[in-house]
Amino acid sequence: MRSAVDTAEFADPAWRGRVGMTLLALVILWPLAVAGDFRPWSLFDAQSLNAAAMFVVGFFPPALDTGFLQLTLRSAWITIAIATAGMTLALAGAIPLALIATDRLSVSAIGRKGMSPAAYAVRHGVRAVLVVVRSVPELVLALVFVRVAGLGPTAGVLAIAITYCAMLAKVFAEIIESGDKAATLALLRNGSGRLAAFLYCTLPQCASELVSYLIYRWECAIRASVVMGFVGAGGLGQQMDASIKMMAGREVATMLIVFMLLVGAADLLSGAARRRLG
Repeated sequence: MRSAVDTAEFADPAWRGRVGMTLLALVILWPLAVAGDFRPWSLFDAQSLNAAAMFVVGFFPPALDTGFLQLTLRSAWITIAIATAGMTLALAGAIPLALIATDRLSVSAIGRKGMSPAAYAVRHGVRAVLVVVRSVPELVLALVFVRVAGLGPTAGVLAIAITYCAMLAKVFAEIIESGDKAATLALLRNGSGRLAAFLYCTLPQCASELVSYLIYRWECAIRASVVMGFVGAGGLGQQMDASIKMMAGREVATMLIVFMLLVGAADLLSGAARRRLG
């Protein structure tokens, strides 16, 4: 029989804290689930199961005729183009915004008097704008641009460019802030400009993290491009929306397969790029 000493030796010293946090999480999550009308058991009643079975049966076999496959592949290519063009525009805007938003490259902050009021106002004004832009989902922007520019990929490109520009700028600024600042401050104190300090000190330290996050956001942009297609922003999502409205389940199944292959290819590409960055 195990002695009290052995029992104390193998006991988890933090079990009370873990149990307490679990109970606290349940206390917090339960009213949230009630407020959100979260009822997962309704998925398993007879009517729901029957409707789900009829819906899934309509997906088989997938539509594989040559004309439809060509249309689907063309829509998938447009989706990639929307995501890539949007991310390119987003990156072009995010780099200068990130440099303005970060304190690490502030020349006025290295003196004894600290940051000047003008620099402080500009920096925090840019941060406030980034917060406002990030708070608007790209789907809402896509709806706006569909009204302005009409149906098609232009709305999707602009929606991704604006939303992801704010996201990239915010995270890029945080990555720059998290690096070792000694070398950067040394250059700034010896008369270097912000851009030179960024290129020769900050960028080499943070390049792998910056590129890794950029690739991750490109993957997200591909998924977002499909979703925005449902509001008329072009690509695979717009074609899928048309097939759903016509109750063409076999066509939807084919497009879902193509979309899964597209996301898988993007994941493989991003993984290879991350491995090369080391």
